[in-house]
Amino acid sequence: MTLRVAIQTDPLETANVESNTTFALAEAAQKIGAKLFEYQPENLSYDEGRVTAFARPMTVQRVPGNPATFMDRITLDLREDVDVVLMRQDPPFDMAYITACHILELLKPDTLVLNDPEHVRSGPEKLYPLLVPDFMPPTLISRDKAAMAAFRETHKDVIIKPLYGFGGGDVFRVKPEDSNFGPLIDLFLGRTREPLIAQAFLPAVAEGDKRIILIDGDVVGGFNRVPMKGHARSNLAVGGTAEPSDLSEADLAICAAIGPHLKARGQVLVGIDVIGGRLTEVNNTSPTGVQQVRDFTGRDPAAMFWNVVQDKLANT
Repeated sequence: MTLRVAIQTDPLETANVESNTTFALAEAAQKIGAKLFEYQPENLSYDEGRVTAFARPMTVQRVPGNPATFMDRITLDLREDVDVVLMRQDPPFDMAYITACHILELLKPDTLVLNDPEHVRSGPEKLYPLLVPDFMPPTLISRDKAAMAAFRETHKDVIIKPLYGFGGGDVFRVKPEDSNFGPLIDLFLGRTREPLIAQAFLPAVAEGDKRIILIDGDVVGGFNRVPMKGHARSNLAVGGTAEPSDLSEADLAICAAIGPHLKARGQVLVGIDVIGGRLTEVNNTSPTGVQQVRDFTGRDPAAMFWNVVQDKLANT
């Protein structure tokens, strides 16, 4: 029986075929004979008990600048017409994202949705590490200005970032001599009702920030993301450079600690971020890095992902 896969994603026309993880997942599914459909979050609807998507049948191709060909959009009943839905659109993790999770959650148990939207919406990326606090850097999550000031007084050199930011956006390092700490906190608090996250600055970031891919809770491999000189952020989206890296004992200990939590919550494809042996984020919304891990390690997370999917479908 042909596997039918609907991918809820940002438009794939601009995907980089050499680095984009959603493209790699679609390509790996196509290699095992899957029929692919692509749609955007705004094309998802709940309609009198039916969960539908106005989707494009798609064929992917490893052609730079032309990653896919599309047919005219059709309305899919995501319970009746597909076997798997991949939730792969990029954050922001806002109410639109959370609403999409609620709607896709209604497909259980008829359609497999990955990552499991129930635990995507209940496990934001900067909060997931709280499940294994012993592996985190010193961390404060708060809106209390006095608490933030006390945290800075204790740790001196700190990172301030929005709790639901993504891609390295709005991440600031505040050094002990920096007088902008107070105004920066006021700026953040004035923009949102959400808490902020503050963490002790990890000097090891100068050597890189590891992205480690786990499939169904098991570690596959990782690579290092090195920040541009003079920058604290190493995300590839803001100019970081990917390079091969072995996993240390500390890295493997983090994977062993967080992996069972991910598996139990249906988070099949996850990328964790580790700096100096400390877990900083658990990326479960639309994690990237699959192609880099394949290129650097020879292990293919995308193919491994579909092996897990087929096992899950066979056992339901």
